[in-house]
Amino acid sequence: MTGQLLQFGGSLLAILALAWAAHRLGLGGDTRIRDEYHLRELAEEALCGFEPVDVAIDRSGIGALARDAQGRVMLLRRHGSHFASRLLDSHLHVRLDRNLLAVGTGETRFGTVILDLGDKAPAWAASLRRL
Repeated sequence: MTGQLLQFGGSLLAILALAWAAHRLGLGGDTRIRDEYHLRELAEEALCGFEPVDVAIDRSGIGALARDAQGRVMLLRRHGSHFASRLLDSHLHVRLDRNLLAVGTGETRFGTVILDLGDKAPAWAASLRRL
């Protein structure tokens, strides 16, 4: 009986230690773009020197579009607990449906991102047609 209690206690401590380590490392969780400042940090991490002058963040925070002063447009999307990004070079994979903007890069592995941009969706769709 004592051996089983010790084994149970050791297992419980090991599980708690692993949960604490995962929390400290920032593993798991529901990562989302919190605000414009967070988006700017993500864009800079993705491409050194990319400074957005115009941004649009999905209402749920799972993706965003950012445009810099040179007219380059970056698409960011959640990938697990991190974010992946691509510079858009064409409007071929952009589709507007009311307040939803479907944006793709043409890369199968990156996929298409559906962004709920609200009132900004038509303006962004029109600006992406100029790519």
